[in-house]
Amino acid sequence: MDREARHRGRDGDRRPTLLVAFATVDAPDTDEELVRRFKDGSADSFEVLVQRHGARVYNLCLRILGDPDEAADASQDTFLAVLRKLNTFRGDSAFTTWLHRVAVNACYDSLRGKRRRPVLQIVRDEDERPETSLPAPDHADQVVFSVDVAKALLEVPEEFRVVLVMADVQDLPYDEIARVLEIPVGTVKSRMFRGRAALGRALGASRGEPSSASRASEEEA
Repeated sequence: MDREARHRGRDGDRRPTLLVAFATVDAPDTDEELVRRFKDGSADSFEVLVQRHGARVYNLCLRILGDPDEAADASQDTFLAVLRKLNTFRGDSAFTTWLHRVAVNACYDSLRGKRRRPVLQIVRDEDERPETSLPAPDHADQVVFSVDVAKALLEVPEEFRVVLVMADVQDLPYDEIARVLEIPVGTVKSRMFRGRAALGRALGASRGEPSSASRASEEEA
């Protein structure tokens, strides 16, 4: 397999891209066995890892970033980073824990880059939809994400949004999220509580519902 190719990113630069379709693959080998085989020189083992986890990584990036193109770029960046670093992976944590950590860091990099670049509004026809070749067959497909919820989620501060997505969309337990983000479980619970509160406020605002502060002032009046 050709491990890398080149393609144009969102900003017109040429960037490396893995020539692997993100599809769910059921292989008998565990992730740890595939990592060991890759270290022994099997490039096919890495392709299986990408196919096995690609859709889940893409969905994680999509829910955090809210844009299919940026999620695709972050997914590619994730697996390129994994490809570069896999030979140094010691197995102190599960492969999926490490993979999620790399993906979250790729999303943070994308968010930092978005804040640095000028905003360019592209007007699309009403019926036009962004195209993506990435299938998304994991749990996120089964979660009903209305337009309101997707927009409201982007109003939640990043550190809370990441925890919300990992817990409520990807069904990761709190202790696993703590290992991924390298924070205490108590901090995960605190961010979940504050993230859900922020999401509720954002949903209320998008639906024109009065905030608790405005309701209190109306009652006093």
